Amino acid sequence: MARELSAQSLDFSTLLRAGDWVTWGQVAAEPTTLTEALLAQRERLPPISAFVGMSWGTPLEGAGDGAIRFFSYCGAAKNRTLEQAGRLTILPSSYLELPTVLASRIDVLMLNLADDGQGHFSFGAAHEYLVPLVDRARLVIAEVNEQTPWTHGERVLGHDDIDILVRTSRPLAEPPPAKPGEADDAIARHVAGLVEDGATLQIGVGALPETILSALSGHHDLGLHTGLVTDGVVDLIEAGMLTNARKTLDPGISIAGFAAGGRRLLDHLHDNRSFCFRQTAYTHGPSVLERLDRFTSINAALEVDLTGQINAEVAGGRYVGAVGGAGDFLRGAQRSRGGVPIVALPATVTGRNGVTSRIVASLSGPVSTPRSDVGFIVTEYGVADLRGQTLLERRRRMIEIAAPQFREVLERAVAGDRSAQVALRQNG
Repeated sequence: MARELSAQSLDFSTLLRAGDWVTWGQVAAEPTTLTEALLAQRERLPPISAFVGMSWGTPLEGAGDGAIRFFSYCGAAKNRTLEQAGRLTILPSSYLELPTVLASRIDVLMLNLADDGQGHFSFGAAHEYLVPLVDRARLVIAEVNEQTPWTHGERVLGHDDIDILVRTSRPLAEPPPAKPGEADDAIARHVAGLVEDGATLQIGVGALPETILSALSGHHDLGLHTGLVTDGVVDLIEAGMLTNARKTLDPGISIAGFAAGGRRLLDHLHDNRSFCFRQTAYTHGPSVLERLDRFTSINAALEVDLTGQINAEVAGGRYVGAVGGAGDFLRGAQRSRGGVPIVALPATVTGRNGVTSRIVASLSGPVSTPRSDVGFIVTEYGVADLRGQTLLERRRRMIEIAAPQFREVLERAVAGDRSAQVALRQNG
């Protein structure tokens, strides 16, 4: 039976043991009252490890000072402050395998839950990797927040599932502002041309994915099966474009692992039976994805080489992205009947070295997704269909969608000109 405490009386030094592994929900599912208390007490805690997902609300600035060692699957959002301080250790796991990795280590789980007033608790803004951890953790601490939406999913918790309960009423973490880039509209139009009516969508987070969702406003009977759901999905639903009517699995229902949006999305999700939140094994599982006809996976990248290898993790020598679920979803789209695997990115980026190409002869970071899993690559300059193509043909098609000022130097790099490969890293 859950023991109810106030936030002020929560003393983590009496709850945690040396070597404990603590995990909590990410983005809108962050239990920020609990994480703020944990970090405020970090100087008097025993040595512990903390796994943070993509963080929007938890105050990580300076959090690396103390007894907590931080781990994550990504370097995005507020995690970047830990990465820049050299206090973030990356677990380069595929998203499908992440729950298994966490379950093997978990000691303490902290959740942000909704309460129905009758002793039942919803996971709120996230199921994903949290669901399997409930039964593996030694200690489950729940922030039951009046402002957390009651979402429908595969599991509802009771008092017997929770050890400590803290009641709050505070806004959930909001996404940071995302400004569309100059190329985003053109990319979105190209992607929209690849999406069929009746397709089931998977899409990521950020300005480009939101622009792509806006470009789908002329489509009909779209469905949703995704790791995360964003604000742009609400626009498609309200416009009657996203109905899930033609889904071959979970017809009439949108499937997601967690909410990555603001208050408008959370209000839409509250007690909405047309949405179902599921754990990662279902949202990313290959046996599930292959049963979705016309499954269309739309993911981003930091850079792509001329054969289709994708770096989604490292830029400028810093870990800013993740392995994530792109590979899981792209493979699922390949196995789906009529599926479409898409990776979209601007052709260039402006940084310390001026304008550089994101279509490259060789990656500057790791291969996050192998070329064997890639289908369509999209930039503002067009679409490269790499399916079933030889390495020679892939290189030709990729150069055609690179920024015009870099095409000649890419061709020279393919021909073995080392000076051209150096030039690709310099001002364009």
